[in-house]
Amino acid sequence: MAIAKAERLMNLALCLLGTRRPLSKRELRESIEAYLEASSDDSFNRMFERDKDDLRELGLVIETVENLDGEVGYLARRDSNRLPPITLDAEEAAALGLAAKVWQQARLAGAASGALQKLRAAGLPEDVDPYEAHGALEPRIPVHEAAFEPLMLACRDRRPVVFDYRKATAAHPETRHVEPWALECWRGHWYLAGWDRDRGAERVFRLSRITGKVRSRGSSFTAPVPDVVTVRETVASWAGETADRSALIRLRTDAGYPLRAKATEVRELGDGWDELEIPYGHGLDAWLVEFGPDVVVLEPAELRADVVDRLRAVAKG
Repeated sequence: MAIAKAERLMNLALCLLGTRRPLSKRELRESIEAYLEASSDDSFNRMFERDKDDLRELGLVIETVENLDGEVGYLARRDSNRLPPITLDAEEAAALGLAAKVWQQARLAGAASGALQKLRAAGLPEDVDPYEAHGALEPRIPVHEAAFEPLMLACRDRRPVVFDYRKATAAHPETRHVEPWALECWRGHWYLAGWDRDRGAERVFRLSRITGKVRSRGSSFTAPVPDVVTVRETVASWAGETADRSALIRLRTDAGYPLRAKATEVRELGDGWDELEIPYGHGLDAWLVEFGPDVVVLEPAELRADVVDRLRAVAKG
């Protein structure tokens, strides 16, 4: 539905920009296939008025002109809708090129590349290559989850969604009804922030734990969307980044390098094991489970119990 509307708006904009004289509703209806398929005149009129208002909200200046016969026509003059020249210095062009490279593995790669080509056509200096490598390392945002694209569109269109979600401590997924706000990548994983209708509170979901298809719903949002959605801060607190205590674990030698990077103290135990003291905050149990049999929690007791519960849930699944 969103793609069909976007195509209809684009066709209407092209018609209004491409004419030298005002076009009547009748002429516009005959020129745009989606309008010809309208079931009735009333349906077409409602569709046309909504589209015209949407284009004006997007910034297109549409003039309404009445001819000598009293018939109303519409047009969008090019001189009224022409953007000022775009000027970018080398640093700004490099920033745009970097942003495009980041999305090369995502569905937005085509849009990012097309945007840079339009900037080049609009006057980007020929001696500036926005795709030029600016370092030995190139950023990438991998998008492997099938849920990414439907959730991205739902965030953009403000459409509620339904999906099955399996928490790390659960043996089976649960159905969640969510009003999606924003997607963000943190440490190689994608997360969705939104309003959980079933729990009546803000929640963050890891996309890799969404099972099955994401289904859209035609209803409107029931909760206000915050101006700033702190996805990364929320996930960081769950992952133990805001730790206020310490935990003692055993870790196999030559394993768990992310844990070693966080460790405040490391002691060799021999027999292929080391003892680490690491910061302990909310969500550390979920992180430790990811290392499987390479990690054994020694202290505190509640952390050990949480890790055991999560491992049992995984084993049952």
